[in-house]
Amino acid sequence: MGSLHRKPTANNGLIHNITPEDADWRYVGFDLYKLSPGQSAKGSTGEREVIIVLVEGRAHLKSSGKEWGVLGDRMSVFEKKSPHCLYLPCDNEWEAEASTNCVMAICSAPCKKNYDPRLVGPDNIELTKRGKGVNTRYINNIAMEDVDICDSLLVTEVFTPAGNWSSYPSHRHDEDDFPRITYLEETYYHRLNPANGFGFQRVYTDDRSLDVAIPVEDGDVVLVPKGHHPCGAPYGFEMYYLNVMAGPLRKWRFLPAPEVEWILERDG
Repeated sequence: MGSLHRKPTANNGLIHNITPEDADWRYVGFDLYKLSPGQSAKGSTGEREVIIVLVEGRAHLKSSGKEWGVLGDRMSVFEKKSPHCLYLPCDNEWEAEASTNCVMAICSAPCKKNYDPRLVGPDNIELTKRGKGVNTRYINNIAMEDVDICDSLLVTEVFTPAGNWSSYPSHRHDEDDFPRITYLEETYYHRLNPANGFGFQRVYTDDRSLDVAIPVEDGDVVLVPKGHHPCGAPYGFEMYYLNVMAGPLRKWRFLPAPEVEWILERDG
């Protein structure tokens, strides 16, 4: 297993390029582009489906001859506005030209071509509160299982206030045993506010055969192939992350870590 902590590989253009082969798993792919006004990016979905997320800024999107226009209404991710996204099934070409400084995520997973291209959000994405106390965070569900738009992908955004915990109580989704638990690979694309801040993410299994604590900085990606994966945002630094999950079944079912099970029983 390679490193679970991925730093940006450039300051502009394609700055993350995570394939299933690179991650040593089977389902999730994650690319991230950081574009200047007028700069373009393009690609092909091939045998995979894609959700393009305009994380920040605006871009003109086209796919296989279809014009989608200029998308994006969030100049800073920490404005917490609902994002503009585009779903594309397999066998689609896509192209994006940045209208402003732009951060664009390409989330991908295997495709069966059961769905047509479509815009996702912002109208059907609502910021919702989850958790209580210092476990409070705020969620933009882009394409979780209640949104029937794709074959494999599960995509969501999470905003964690400074000083709070997230993806907590610790939980795992690394067995294919529905409805008890589902196998889902997962990527975390992290942002911090202020950008010179830091956070932490731990990835660990019950038997501690995998146990790493990762200091995340603005723009980092963390891979979660298995195990529990809580995040902490130190006082003074707000944390955002974009999650991409996929596996053999498009369902999110998890089991808590034994040491935190009592928290779920108490808090519901």
